[in-house]
Amino acid sequence: MTYEHALVIGASGGIGAALAAALAGRSARVSTLSRSADGLDISSQHSVDAALDRLGGPFDLVVVATGALQIDGAGPEKALRQIDAQAMAAQFALNAIGPALVLRHAPRLLPRERRAEFAVLSARVGSIADNRLGGWYSYRASKAAVNQIVHTAAIEIARTHPEAVLAALHPGTVATAFTEKFVAPGKATPPEEAARNLLAVLASLRPEDTGGFFDYSGARVPW
Repeated sequence: MTYEHALVIGASGGIGAALAAALAGRSARVSTLSRSADGLDISSQHSVDAALDRLGGPFDLVVVATGALQIDGAGPEKALRQIDAQAMAAQFALNAIGPALVLRHAPRLLPRERRAEFAVLSARVGSIADNRLGGWYSYRASKAAVNQIVHTAAIEIARTHPEAVLAALHPGTVATAFTEKFVAPGKATPPEEAARNLLAVLASLRPEDTGGFFDYSGARVPW
């Protein structure tokens, strides 16, 4: 798939940086946004609106590569008694509300007359049907929520952008600062490989796949 202009949000993270580099390597013009480089607070509507209103467009590809498993030292819960209202709200703000705030701009960011793709990084643990281990209440719930947000947005966007493909993507376990406390060394995919996988999946999707939840191999993940 050839992209003329792509936007990567969360480009200072491991996967986001790898995606931006991979797209630039394909001669795409890449715009990037991140907290560290641009002061973007994806959980703030004012911050998201201000950042996106400054951008041109349209974009053939928009990727929201933000997210966190541990916020302000609060790791994933192992038991119900560990649920904390503030920690859960922070998970939803970053992992679900943030992508929703970006999606508000999708009708303007995406071209109407040709194919375009909008991807949000999700996680397999957000699948309700695939949950056999329990735990991780806040993170699981926030990812299930963003899956619903992407699916619902795809229905609306299809009415005005019939060639658009919106997708929630599970990148696998990737070797980044995000996972280093939870995954043994050598058991995670390098970010560069993960980026290639995700771009290949997007290229394989058709407009009728819009709103779906897919893993890094292109397989559908159950809701």
